[in-house]
Amino acid sequence: MDKLHVSIVGGSGYTGSELLRLLVNHPHIEIDQITSRQDDGKNVTEIFPFLPNKIKNKFVHPDNVSFEQSDLIFFATPNGIAMNFAEMLVSKGKRIIDLAADFRIKNTQLWEQWYGMKHACPKLVETAVYGLSELKKNEIKNARIIANPGCYPTAIQLALYPLLSKKIINEQTIIIDAKSGISGAGKKIDDNLFMAEAYDNFNAYSVQGHRHQPEIEENLKEITNSKDIKALFVPHLLPTVRGIYATIYVDLIDDVSETEMDSIYSEAYDQSIFVDYMGINKIPKTKMVRGSNQCKISAFKRDKKLVILSTIDNLVKGAAGQAIQNMNIMFNYKESDGLNLLPLAP
Repeated sequence: MDKLHVSIVGGSGYTGSELLRLLVNHPHIEIDQITSRQDDGKNVTEIFPFLPNKIKNKFVHPDNVSFEQSDLIFFATPNGIAMNFAEMLVSKGKRIIDLAADFRIKNTQLWEQWYGMKHACPKLVETAVYGLSELKKNEIKNARIIANPGCYPTAIQLALYPLLSKKIINEQTIIIDAKSGISGAGKKIDDNLFMAEAYDNFNAYSVQGHRHQPEIEENLKEITNSKDIKALFVPHLLPTVRGIYATIYVDLIDDVSETEMDSIYSEAYDQSIFVDYMGINKIPKTKMVRGSNQCKISAFKRDKKLVILSTIDNLVKGAAGQAIQNMNIMFNYKESDGLNLLPLAP
């Protein structure tokens, strides 16, 4: 069977390197082009010595790259890059998975408000599929463009979907207290992300509003057929490299027993290979998922409130892993191909 030829635009960042780490062990993949402005012409293994010698590629400057041999292009780039390539690539029959936010929000005016730039191809936004793998499989199979969800939205939506779909919680009083490891900000120069600043420290940020909030609300409305979902979302920076940990507070509309809670989550995710509902009153931890494509979820009942806990690795299930999971669905591979990774412990 011929291998699928894939390219990565933006291969020298954290998500780009994570894509490479996972793709080198994928049984059906041939890596075509890997772009980088800063590392143009250098061997990939010179920049990422942790990668095996079977990667012979050199980084190519994005202005000099050709995708003629590529079936699928991953964009592991900052926001606002993929949208400038999308029309050209789709017209040539290529398929795209964007790990940034260019196609995550259907309302382009809202997107422009939150991301501070004009959208280059709003017509393609309408046809792009939001790639929350467990909940959008049928749409993902036939998509030309996949909008890979953000790391926070992945952990949060997987936790909330079963409850919202059953209409058992108040949709307008959702409170989300979520934390991310430093790598969630990407590889960039920022004083707040330096080890001397982030280590032994902890803080909230974007308290007045974070651009993942409209992504969470819009997609949850669509997949649960609701018009009224409102979430108060506050992110925090953890002094760790990897990990997303979401603590979500919701109000029950009617009393639900712990047994019923177990049934609701089990029904939603029993067939999922990467979402592990641990059961009621369990404590997921970031090290339970570190380096893997898994999501761990649990819930606690407190009178007529629920506390839901959800954790993922932001670079795997929150980025590169979910992108490969979406690729597997698109091309009818096993969903676990290239992703059979156990969490790293300790």
